[in-house]
Amino acid sequence: MMEKNEHMEQIEQPETASVADPVDVPSTEAEPVKLGGVSEPAPPPPSGRTGFRFSCKIVALSAPNSIQAESFGSLQTHLKAKHIGDGRRSLAICAATHGVGTTYVSVNLAMTFALAGLNTMLIDANMRDPGLEDYIAPDKVQLGLRQCLGDSEVDLGDAIQADIFPNLSLIYSGGIAPNPQELLASRRMTELLDACLRDFDVTIVDTPPGNTSADARRVAMAVRYAMIVAKKNDSYVTDVKLLANELASDRATVIGTFLNDF
Repeated sequence: MMEKNEHMEQIEQPETASVADPVDVPSTEAEPVKLGGVSEPAPPPPSGRTGFRFSCKIVALSAPNSIQAESFGSLQTHLKAKHIGDGRRSLAICAATHGVGTTYVSVNLAMTFALAGLNTMLIDANMRDPGLEDYIAPDKVQLGLRQCLGDSEVDLGDAIQADIFPNLSLIYSGGIAPNPQELLASRRMTELLDACLRDFDVTIVDTPPGNTSADARRVAMAVRYAMIVAKKNDSYVTDVKLLANELASDRATVIGTFLNDF
């Protein structure tokens, strides 16, 4: 973890690790390439499954050459070598406070893994203030984590939206639940995570902020590994350290902190 002299000093992000402000989405028209002197259209970019709309906030798709996308690419490369390469194929994305961008990081990291060829599962475990639909919007209401965990009649597979993009599947939150802690601590949640670990190369789980509930701690304890997201000039070192200590007390391994500036 990062250390500061002032306990209440805001976290500042080094320029080399910055994730810049969102940029305009470039044109989707493919540039022609010349083969033997003859212009040929470039291959089209990968496209998602019919029935799902992808936000321009997914910078790996909308701005693949941007600083943001390069930052996620670097993070993916590091995690693939140092985390997934060691057999640790699940990761809870956590934050100490609201508004630092856990969903932004979760979605972009999952998409970057998928583009790198890893079969990826993305789970929205925030059943208090779901955000995945803001990035990947379904054309109709889908079953999600709430229904899967709370209704024994719903099979685990019914909540999985398979291959909504090449190498990327996801589970929506299923809406706001009245008892999210109880659902996340259930045996069905353990069974779901076990199935994801069995069937996917990497599983990314988005969680609510740690200062509003114990949901993130429950998820991290089940997943066993967590990465904390902090926001430049917004997050406080004391808050991040407190969350890291709480996760460690639950026997979840904090693999690092991602400083976000978006």
